[in-house]
Amino acid sequence: MPVEFIGFVGNHNASEIIARSGPVLDLPYVEALASAHEYGGFDRVLLAFHSASPDPLAVGQHVLSVTKRLGTLIAYRPGFTAPTVLARQFATLQQISGGRVSFNVITGGDHAELVHDGNTVVDKDERYARTSEVLDILRAEWTSEAPFDYPGKFYQVEGGFSALRPQAPVEIFVAGASDAAVEVAGRHADVFALWGETYDQVRSQIAKVRAAAAQNGRPAPRISLSLRPILAETEAAAWARADAILAEAQRLAPKTGFAAKGEAPNEGSRRLLAAAAQGPRLDKRLWTALSQFTGAKGNSTSLVGTPDQVAEAMLDYYALGVDIFLIRGFDPLADAVAYGRDLLPRVHALVAERDRLGLRQVA
Repeated sequence: MPVEFIGFVGNHNASEIIARSGPVLDLPYVEALASAHEYGGFDRVLLAFHSASPDPLAVGQHVLSVTKRLGTLIAYRPGFTAPTVLARQFATLQQISGGRVSFNVITGGDHAELVHDGNTVVDKDERYARTSEVLDILRAEWTSEAPFDYPGKFYQVEGGFSALRPQAPVEIFVAGASDAAVEVAGRHADVFALWGETYDQVRSQIAKVRAAAAQNGRPAPRISLSLRPILAETEAAAWARADAILAEAQRLAPKTGFAAKGEAPNEGSRRLLAAAAQGPRLDKRLWTALSQFTGAKGNSTSLVGTPDQVAEAMLDYYALGVDIFLIRGFDPLADAVAYGRDLLPRVHALVAERDRLGLRQVA
């Protein structure tokens, strides 16, 4: 397919408008959410990483065991597991799953959270340099037919080798908005992941990462964009739903902890807040009010409208070079079902028609 969709499988039912009431790892909920995504036609689902959360490699293996076709995008933070070990973990899971695993590299921008796992590298650029070494070693473990040495600054490997290579390539997603992140993406990324920004911001970031890839003699990575679509039968109803989501997020903030606190800890959040400062509604239907309220903690911008209107806005991003959409809702299970029923088929049809007519002009 020329366009892909990635959903999100959380460890329990929670969001900005849902305070968790069940266990931290709610396996029946994980299974239901994974099944909803598979049935709805999603290509993969993201398993997120946080220093206090269940291990996404283990949860991802469970998701793979209860689905047949659905792929996984497993987020993992480099710097805390030896890269040779991490490479074999992913290679093993890729073999077990029949090639349904990809790797979302999360370098981390919040030092206050990173130290929970014992991080000692304070400088952000240095953390990205460490990430680059990790990815060098992962590639070597996955492809080398003989033992290899790696004399790096952060890692020194002598005679590294894995008897098991991935059955299919493990796609590497690099996320981040800083210049250091773009540099690492240019050297390593199969996919570069952006949060949902304005058309101009997305166009600028795509140009930067393409230039970085060209400087490294690599083909341009594919582009993923993360959004929180808000759908309703009419445009007025969709905007009313957006207002209700913001009000509920504000009401529940003391329980969920999603209200903004202090300065944004990373460049991606600062970019979203810069967009939000221009107003709550940008371009055709990009909604930034929740980003403003939460301090842009993660993926927090939405496209708001009817399924047809949101699909058309996504087509605009496709025209800019985005070919993967990572979408999740504020009511995760119900919204995953709605996306599979009402949104994915429309976007696929619009993309197919645009490509048939040869209209895609990638900026």
